[in-house]
Amino acid sequence: MRLVLNLVWLVVSGFWLAVGYALAGLLMCVLVVTIPFGIASFRLANFVLWPFGRELADRPGAGAPSTIGNVLWFLLAGLWIAIAHVLAGVALCLTIIGIPFGWANLKLAAVALFPLGKEIVASDRDRRVTD
Repeated sequence: MRLVLNLVWLVVSGFWLAVGYALAGLLMCVLVVTIPFGIASFRLANFVLWPFGRELADRPGAGAPSTIGNVLWFLLAGLWIAIAHVLAGVALCLTIIGIPFGWANLKLAAVALFPLGKEIVASDRDRRVTD
């Protein structure tokens, strides 16, 4: 089921959102100071391409530097990418089939605002099955 969800997601919004994250990552890598933001953007582009079956969890030990980075990320790129997620989510929620994908976009909007200090992990349901 995850494969089907991920494939439909890729077609309806995942590819274009990943392109947006990749472009933001390239812009962030122009300056040496913002390279960590570019790396975070590329990591999120990977996550947005294939999100079902994975989730973002708080990284242990991420403290004040990630908080400061999140504030800078919000100002430089986070707000604009979150707006793209919200617009895609609202558009997808206009159809019954698109509601799960629209809801996923709305969840990703919150992640797009403050991504630093997070890591991509397998979802809880997947971990319970393998344990």
